[in-house]
Amino acid sequence: MAHNPRFLALVDDCRSRIKECDVHQVKQWLDQGLAFNLIDNREQDEWAKNRIPSAQYMGRGVLERDIETAIPDLDAMIVIYCGGGFRSALSADNLVKMGYRNVISMDGGIRGWLQAGYPLED
Repeated sequence: MAHNPRFLALVDDCRSRIKECDVHQVKQWLDQGLAFNLIDNREQDEWAKNRIPSAQYMGRGVLERDIETAIPDLDAMIVIYCGGGFRSALSADNLVKMGYRNVISMDGGIRGWLQAGYPLED
């Protein structure tokens, strides 16, 4: 998908303030049993099709509204993914602005996860 230039500039700006990791790092953390919150930040129809095992749904439109109830600990490790890593970067930046200190955006998103051949659940 080709993204518009202003959107890409906004995402690049967010990326200057957030932490990112790749899909292989997230898979390794899951395999190791590391305790962290994996948030699927896509639209509800995308979530309904498939998701990364152990992910919880918190779409882009409700994340900031619902995060404090779902994860009140500002030091909790939170990994956010979306389709390709753009929306999750925007969301991670907002969570950092809200005071969360250990937020990571998964670059490549679920498309990168699929390309790597990692499992999904329906």
